[in-house]
Formats: sequence, C-alpha cells, structure tokens
Amino acid sequence: MKHISKELIIKAAAFFKVVGDETRMKILCAISTDELCVNDIASALDMTKSAVSHQLRLLKDEGLVKSRRDGKNIFYSLDDQHVIDIIDIAFTHIEHKSHGQECSCHD
Repeated sequence: MKHISKELIIKAAAFFKVVGDETRMKILCAISTDELCVNDIASALDMTKSAVSHQLRLLKDEGLVKSRRDGKNIFYSLDDQHVIDIIDIAFTHIEHKSHGQECSCHD
C-alpha cells in the first residue's frame, strides 16, 4: 500500500464510522438498486420517517447519498458506483470469511 496521508486516513475512518451503523447500512442496501423517497425507505425498514431522515442526512453529509426532488417528494440514491463497490466488497469479504479455513474460493 502506498503512503497514505493523515488527512486521508481521518476521512476514511469517518467514512467507515458512518457506514458501520446497522441502520445506515440497511438504508444503503435499500437504495442500492433504486432511488426511494423517505416514505418508501421508512416502510421497507419499518422505521419512522423522522429516523430515516436523520440517517439520510448523515449519509448525505458524508457524500454517500444524493437526492433528487420531484414535486413534493425527495428521492434518495447512492452517490456513485464506489459506494456500491465498497458495500459489495465488504459482503464478499464477510461471506468468504464465513466459509472457514478450508474454503478454496478466491473471489
């Protein structure tokens, strides 16, 4: 790994702190394939709209989520392909580790 600046390390730690929350991870997964409004996310995750809005604000502040207004509704989606890639890599890593030491998969 090349030399990583202290500033980049701090920003990466903040990124992982935000995605390290179970509720925020559920939201990221919910909007990973389609943009959804707060009502749809709240319904899918059995949460209040207020709680979802709070978590979306944190995700948006970290640059993981973007929004689009359509009339009275605001739709949320992942900001870019990197967010999807990081989540996919995390799940792949976790699944690989769960196979045990005898696992011969290389993905």
